[in-house]
Amino acid sequence: MIGRLNHVAIAVSDIDAATAVYRDTLGAEVSAKVAQTEHGVTTVFINLPNTKIELLEPLGAGSPIARFLEKNPSGGIHHVCYEVEDILAARDQLVARGARVLGDGEPKIGAHGKPVLFLHPKDFLGTLTELEQA
Repeated sequence: MIGRLNHVAIAVSDIDAATAVYRDTLGAEVSAKVAQTEHGVTTVFINLPNTKIELLEPLGAGSPIARFLEKNPSGGIHHVCYEVEDILAARDQLVARGARVLGDGEPKIGAHGKPVLFLHPKDFLGTLTELEQA
């Protein structure tokens, strides 16, 4: 069902400082900062040869990343994202197997302009899991 690892998301309190670590210290190629208002975050993508790292900074006090950073002030890994060929078929198959989809269960458009869903971390070894249509 799952395809390649699309990205690993890291929650940060200062996206500019975090971007500098990847760009200036590690020499990585980084994207521009983009506000994802529907998701309550600002994102930067670090492009690696085999996947991406997504830096997430809260966009407003109601952001899910703000709540994550309250519990984890130093930041840290927030979720992993896997690609799937058909997000609705994957969702239906997972729900039939007992997995819980967060929110209303309908895909939203993610940072790459493609449909995404999030799966409950308690169903996936304590890891928030995002599915993105390939």
